[in-house]
Amino acid sequence: MNDLPRVYLARHGETAWSLSGQHTGLTDLPLTAKGEANARSLGERLAPLHFDTVFTSPLRRASTTCRLAGFGHRATADADLLEWDYGAYEGLTSAQIREINPNWYLFRDGGPNGESPQVVAARADRVVAKVRSLGGCVLLFSSGHFLRMLAARWLGQSPDPMAGQLVLTTASVSILSYEHDLGHPAISLWNDTGHISGL
Repeated sequence: MNDLPRVYLARHGETAWSLSGQHTGLTDLPLTAKGEANARSLGERLAPLHFDTVFTSPLRRASTTCRLAGFGHRATADADLLEWDYGAYEGLTSAQIREINPNWYLFRDGGPNGESPQVVAARADRVVAKVRSLGGCVLLFSSGHFLRMLAARWLGQSPDPMAGQLVLTTASVSILSYEHDLGHPAISLWNDTGHISGL
């Protein structure tokens, strides 16, 4: 089963809202200066590797990270890699949301007037199907909550509670693969930030 894909997940670099903890769905924020530096460090981490295919979310924070990491000329934008649409909770921190809804949990409840977990899971399933059909080594640039959903769906798990248990730092690298090439989906690396100074 040598054609099984190996999928590298790259979360975008820091933005003002990722720094403040505000939920950033479709708001198209730029990277901070630190975010740009970390995107370049991410590129150094990935430079020795060969990727057959590269995809990026169209949002600026992901596409800029992709470009600064050195893959912009090879990347194809894919709307399925967009971050979760938080609807009315866009721009709010988790603490602010829980003042409105004390029992709120994203991977169970989604955002009012935004996307439900089922809709985001369906997008993730399309990405999983695409990379499995392509095979080879694939690199994806996207955002934190979507990538956590993608990892859960790669493993065939429901988003609640699986995706909620996966922490993902900005400019991190993770790898989705298979156990012993036997066709059992696995996570072989998660939230690697060794290339980022100061963490």
